[in-house]
Amino acid sequence: MEKVKFTAMKDGDREDYEFLTRHEIDYASKTASRLLDAMVDLDESMSGYQITRLGHSLQAATRAWRDGADADWVVSALLHDIGDIYAPYNHDGYAAAILKPFVREQCAWVVEKHGDFQKLYYAHHVGGNPHARDAYKGHAYYEDCATFCERWDQNSFDPDYPHEGIEFFRAMVEQVFARKAYDPAVIRAGERVPLTISTVAGERNA
Repeated sequence: MEKVKFTAMKDGDREDYEFLTRHEIDYASKTASRLLDAMVDLDESMSGYQITRLGHSLQAATRAWRDGADADWVVSALLHDIGDIYAPYNHDGYAAAILKPFVREQCAWVVEKHGDFQKLYYAHHVGGNPHARDAYKGHAYYEDCATFCERWDQNSFDPDYPHEGIEFFRAMVEQVFARKAYDPAVIRAGERVPLTISTVAGERNA
């Protein structure tokens, strides 16, 4: 069987859908590689900064790793702006949708909301609301998003910052996207993991 028999989904049978499920599982297993390839396309996205969007993403992930962050945080930092390619007006939600099945709820929420939190640094210059983050005050992950933006995002536009290359992060991306989607043991709803671990950070910077 090379293709399903149906032309309308309602006409499919068990054989058709078992065949498609096998194809879906095989395709999904290569998600990490496709994402790493897509990261390179960030060099063709929005310009004007002193570094490319790929450079910004690599800086953010490097800062996260050097802070002792775990794989969920590092991969989230790496991919947080991947939506800039196809969804420039809701890039945060786009990136979060990619990450949500495979990382802690905490990390996916931070990526989803980081656009509003970032407005603190620039919105007052362009007629926007720099206090957009206030809408989330009291949320369990509010401080995590504020820290993410302050330590890893808003300061990662520096052409002189020595960051790691994309291949450095490949194993972490593959590890994260090899997980079972929406596994409660991965999502860990309501759980907070620190963004920075000083002892590990010290070892990594040694």
